[in-house]
Amino acid sequence: SESRRSDKFPRGHHPAQLFSLKLTYPETLDRIKEEFQFLQTQYHSLKLECEKLATEKTEIQRHYVMYYEMSYGLNIEMHKQVSRLFLPFLI
Repeated sequence: SESRRSDKFPRGHHPAQLFSLKLTYPETLDRIKEEFQFLQTQYHSLKLECEKLATEKTEIQRHYVMYYEMSYGLNIEMHKQVSRLFLPFLI
C-alpha cells in the first residue's frame, strides 16, 4: 500500500516537501500582480485584434455590396441589350 501511495506524487516529492514550497504573502501578491498584468496585456492585445477584425469585416461587407450592385446593374444592362437585339426579330 505504501508503494502505491508514493506513485501518486511526482518523482522524489512527498506531500511534506510540497508544502515547504508555499509562497509567502508578499510573494503571493507579487505573483498575482504579475499574472494580472499578463492578463491585462493579453486582453488589450485580443481587443485590438477584435477591432481589426471588425474593421476588416466592415470592409468586406462594403465590397460585397459594391459587387452585388455592379452585378445587378450588369445583369439589367445585359437584358436590355438582349431585348434590343432580339425584340425586332420577334415582332
